[in-house]
Amino acid sequence: MTDLDKAVIARMKKGVEEFEVFVDCEKAIQFKNGKGEIRDVLVAEYIYKDAKKGLHASEHEMEKFFETRDVLKVAERIVKEGNIQLTKEYRNKLRDEKRKKIVELIRLNAVDSKTGLPHPIMRIDNAMEEARVNIDEFKSAEDQLNDVVEKLRSVLPLKFEVKKFQIRIPANFAGKCYGVIKRYGRLMSEDWGNNGGLVVVMEIPPGMTEEFFGQLNSITHGDVESSEVK
Repeated sequence: MTDLDKAVIARMKKGVEEFEVFVDCEKAIQFKNGKGEIRDVLVAEYIYKDAKKGLHASEHEMEKFFETRDVLKVAERIVKEGNIQLTKEYRNKLRDEKRKKIVELIRLNAVDSKTGLPHPIMRIDNAMEEARVNIDEFKSAEDQLNDVVEKLRSVLPLKFEVKKFQIRIPANFAGKCYGVIKRYGRLMSEDWGNNGGLVVVMEIPPGMTEEFFGQLNSITHGDVESSEVK
């Protein structure tokens, strides 16, 4: 259990009244996202009106505002529906995770507008430092991608695109390769020949092409034909 001096406060407002609980920061976030048990989240099994002052909520107040006197049920609502105070360490962790996800999205989906080649991760990361990109720990990587890209364009040539390929796979490898094809790109057409061979046309982010064809070549031992469709 987290020590009380390392706990954070989860808070919920009901009208003009506030109700609070002491929680483990990371476990509370996980619980808010549907994981774990409330007993593991709580540092102290009490409902407070002011946690810092140690002022407890009465059973009458819990009954009035939550329709129950069960501390655990009230605590569940506070954590799930209220606001959780985040530690500096956890904010930094969230920000770092979002940053890495944004860098990966750019690596996979964008190319150097001058060369047509994907940017390496380190180059993207350095460009984010140079452009002084700020990451919002509360927004998803996808939701802030466009804003990040706009800032990066001043220091990094970027162009978002997909590559289109026609791929021919022999019958003895078609079944195994089909799952890889579905996982890596958007299937535009497929044609299963009478002999069991497979011909597909698909779109794939440029940053995934090397890994994708590496998978196909590994399965087919190099017996795969592909051509880029312009």
